Amino acid sequence: MIIVMKPNASAKQIGHVLQRIEDAGFRAHISRGEERTVIGVIGDERHLDPDQWSLLEGVERAMRVLRPYKLASREFHRENTVIELGDVHIGGDQIVIMAGPCSVESKEQILATAQAVKEAGAVILRGGAFKPRTSPYSFQGLGEEGLKLLAEAREATGLLIVTEVMSPDQVPLVAHYADILQIGARNMQNYPLLRAVGETNRPVLLKRGMSSTVEELLLAAEYVLSQGNYQVMLCERGIRTFERVTRNTFDLNAIPVLKELTHLPVIADPSHGVGLWQHVAPVARGAVAAGADGLLVEVHPDPANAWSDGAQSLTPENFTRLVEEVVRVAEAVGRTVARPAPADTSTVAA
Repeated sequence: MIIVMKPNASAKQIGHVLQRIEDAGFRAHISRGEERTVIGVIGDERHLDPDQWSLLEGVERAMRVLRPYKLASREFHRENTVIELGDVHIGGDQIVIMAGPCSVESKEQILATAQAVKEAGAVILRGGAFKPRTSPYSFQGLGEEGLKLLAEAREATGLLIVTEVMSPDQVPLVAHYADILQIGARNMQNYPLLRAVGETNRPVLLKRGMSSTVEELLLAAEYVLSQGNYQVMLCERGIRTFERVTRNTFDLNAIPVLKELTHLPVIADPSHGVGLWQHVAPVARGAVAAGADGLLVEVHPDPANAWSDGAQSLTPENFTRLVEEVVRVAEAVGRTVARPAPADTSTVAA
């Protein structure tokens, strides 16, 4: 249920509503817009009568949220959520580009890639320290050593860091090094992990499962939001269909649909979406035109010898061209692309 307060509702009236919610055994989430304050009632509120809550002083109306996802719904939060990380704002007017290798392989590799993607225009460095792989014999990542190398790359370039966390017990470790916690497609419905990242103060990049619906993605986000972490961004990375020409089928439809259904930022991952480097740039352009708030692109200095996902990784030169093309598309749809800040203004995770 959501409770919409009157434009002139006093702090005392809002406080009284919050106390009533708490006394009834629920939690409240406050969303303050330009004109009104909206209070979300969090919990199983099926037995609550919205008409009774509408009678409280200062309340304009109370209503049930029709969507099964409450906190993620635009019914609850009309304005776009903007995640702020220093000078980087995700979900606003600017499009944010995240780029880097699938896996952190060595100090030389990650530092070279970080410098290259920053020069091209990325503001966030991606790189996997822990890698969930289909085969148990494939490279699984460098672990904490990889996290340390990512942190070193952040210090050298000023880029923020996004990297994957695979299990609840890894959350404190990864959160110590990373600015953004990534939940991979295989873990989208790992509910203990979603709750664990929801208890942190780190933004979360939630990837859509390879066989998951849009509603299932939003319900997965609801797990994170319900724990009190409202810094969630959704990532469309392609879904599994009958088509085998590409690695996955990039669901371009999902981007405008998500922008309509939710206030959360939407990120596009064209690299996993097609799995073939030569098609990454066209899909990236389409995603920006469709309304994506950011891109997640795999870049490697030597894709032919990459330890993972070399076939979908761009060289720094190809990535530079992609950014140039995306800038022009962004301008055509009335948006701009965020530019990297100087290294001495870097944001370091606590």
